[in-house]
Formats: sequence, structure tokens, C-alpha cells
Amino acid sequence: MLIPSIDLQGGRIVQLVQGERLALEATDPEPWLARFARFPRIQLIDLDAAKGEGDNADLVAMICARLPCRVGGGVRTIDRAEAVLDAGAHAVIVSSALFRDGAVDLDFAAMLAEAIGPDRVIAAVDSRSGHVAIHGWRTVLPITAVDAVRALEPYCGEFLYTHVDTEGLMHGTDMEAILAVRRATRRRLTAAGGITTRAEIDRLHTEGVDAVVGMAIYTGQLALDDF
Repeated sequence: MLIPSIDLQGGRIVQLVQGERLALEATDPEPWLARFARFPRIQLIDLDAAKGEGDNADLVAMICARLPCRVGGGVRTIDRAEAVLDAGAHAVIVSSALFRDGAVDLDFAAMLAEAIGPDRVIAAVDSRSGHVAIHGWRTVLPITAVDAVRALEPYCGEFLYTHVDTEGLMHGTDMEAILAVRRATRRRLTAAGGITTRAEIDRLHTEGVDAVVGMAIYTGQLALDDF
């Protein structure tokens, strides 16, 4: 399944290269909301909330009222997770808060799962140079994505794996890294990070992996009419 991605920053839809350099922006979200309306899942990330630089709460709520969204960005507490769900999200994407002192924070993962239900928790495990990366991909931990996924499996209904090394570059993704995570869990798995072609999306589908795509859609390299 193709899952279009919407990243928000400063009230705009944006696409960043490697999570830092602005590649494109759209001040009017309406054309994109119309194009994404037929998809059963949308990934919505509030980049400002993720960076602790304010939020796009009103825009998130508006988009969630229009599209079936899973929402991430700054979900560091149970209260924040509940607020995101109250805003209309179908599930919350949690990343950095699931790790503490270089390891998986099983206590927080368990409390979050108990509070909102594991089926509404999507655990984001991002990998840079073979290891989990948190805090906007700036902090690299001494554990692998496979290790993290195995530890977090009891506390979530789905994993989001982002291969940071290829994110936003449109040179393709690392299929073997994704499949290693696929083999490590029985939970639903979504992959992101450089996925560019229909062939990659089809290959992931055959392996039981959904594909989050952003840059390739917004630049027109991947035609939505084909899906």
C-alpha cells in the first residue's frame, strides 16, 4: 500500500532533504488534500512540534477531519498522544520518547500502550548508519533497528521504519534493511526513506510492507494516477 506523507512546518506543507534542507513548500494545502482524498491512510507529521518549535495543531486538526491520518511529531507524553487522537488522528506515531539512556524505554512504552491501546501506537524506529537515530536523527544510539523492534513489539500495533541514509534523496531505498526489520516482527510494518518508484512499492507490498512516500510524489517523479 502507498501511504502519502504530509510534513508540516510553519503552516505549510514541506519536503526536507535528510530532515534538514528545505526542498519544496506549498502554502495552500488544498490541492494536495484533494489528491490524497482517495487513499485509505495518510501520514501526517508536525515537524515544528517534533523540533519543539511550536506546532501546527489547527492545521493538523483540519487535515485529520478531511483525511484518515496517523499523526506524529512531538509525541513525548501520554497527554500529547491523547491530544493528537482527540484532534482526529487514527493513531499516533511515537519515536524519540520510546528511547532513554541509549536503550528502549520499556516503561514508557508500556504506559503508553495501556493508556491509549497498543493498536493506536505506531512505534517509529529510524535508522542511520545501521543504528537507531532519535532527536531529529541527530542522536545515534548503540542499538539496531532490529533490536529495537523486537523489544517494542508487545507495546504497539505497527512499526514505522525510516531508512534515514536515503531519506529525501530519491535514489531508492535500502530494501535489505527494510526486510531485516520485516523479519524481526509480526506487527504491521510501514517503511520510508527514499522510496521513489512503483517497482519498490510493489516489491514492498509483496513482502507485506506498506510504503510511505513524500518527495517522489511532490516532485512528480511518482505519478499518483498509477495507484
